[in-house]
Amino acid sequence: MIWKPNVTVAAVVEQTDRFLLVEEQIVPEGLTVFNQPAGHLEPGESLIQAVIRETLEETGYTFVPESLVGIYHWHSAANDTTYLRFAFSGHVAGFDPDYVRDAAIISADWYTMPMIETLVMRYRSPLVKQCIQDFIAGKRFPLEIQIGRAHV
Repeated sequence: MIWKPNVTVAAVVEQTDRFLLVEEQIVPEGLTVFNQPAGHLEPGESLIQAVIRETLEETGYTFVPESLVGIYHWHSAANDTTYLRFAFSGHVAGFDPDYVRDAAIISADWYTMPMIETLVMRYRSPLVKQCIQDFIAGKRFPLEIQIGRAHV
């Protein structure tokens, strides 16, 4: 068996002391959880393209990445899956109120840190809080640090 982690991206977006989070339903478990706009890297796209796409698909916001907050490694015992998450910070440049979000997304809204703290039992993973904490701590790396793609 070949071991392969799931590569994911996430957008850490702060605006007037509030963070953009999505409330989503996990199928088939039927759980409702909170996460940054996030998702899997798709074939042929860069990490930057993935985080822009995922943010739009889940929120209707156009995300403009400015820095890499961090690279995170987490193993979920619940589904025996390892995730490698690239979290980017940036700003939103626009919003389409008529955008049809992914079906699993219940809502996308802005939350203060005290509000986020009350959701601790409903985080999609411990990475939700860790990414925000790292952002608040000022962790930022230039976008050029991301993995380059070889062109043959």
